[in-house]
Amino acid sequence: MALVPAAGQGVRLGESMPKAFVPIGGSPMLTLAVDGLIASGVVDHIVIMVPAELIERAGALVADRNSVSVVAGGAERIDSVRAGLAAAPQATHILVHDAARALTPPSLIARVVAALRTGQRAVVPGLPVTDTVKSVDAHGVVTGTPDRGGLRAIQTPQGFEAQLLREAYALDLPATDDAGLVERLGARVHVIPGDPMAFKITTPLDLRLADELLADRPAARAVAR
Repeated sequence: MALVPAAGQGVRLGESMPKAFVPIGGSPMLTLAVDGLIASGVVDHIVIMVPAELIERAGALVADRNSVSVVAGGAERIDSVRAGLAAAPQATHILVHDAARALTPPSLIARVVAALRTGQRAVVPGLPVTDTVKSVDAHGVVTGTPDRGGLRAIQTPQGFEAQLLREAYALDLPATDDAGLVERLGARVHVIPGDPMAFKITTPLDLRLADELLADRPAARAVAR
């Protein structure tokens, strides 16, 4: 089972429509993300969470894809995932995958699920951080320089034992990703190698890069179809 939060407005992208509906190479991010999940061969059902007024539009985009359903999301990402969980009461394992990571390779999705199948309860893909990272205070003064060797930039899909994820969302605490909530329970989160193509499309520069990559990579074009 996979949940795809797609209710965000994507203000930083500078587009006039919700981010998940912005096209890349002629296809909305949402359909690219869904098709990547399907192409992985390890996802049996997908639930998409969109603004209530866009349910019909989203349904039309995935009408010819089996085992995909659309439900109303919420004002915040955490609300959308909670709505997706409510729509998947029978799931035993759940992937949460951002529509904005539209070019995520199916092979990465399959590797997340493979790690879950080995008995891991929470699995996230991540890339080593290449920039120097500094912590700063409210006045912009550097307070420290963490060793980047132990840092990872986390991507999606993030995979979980379903009951663990439900317990994490029952905490009703803020978090920037699903694994952050699971960590609050004291559960161990396992990191596997991510993929540069799973980058998050957030800014106009990201969108331009995604367009160029989709145009240049036959494998990406195949997923877009």
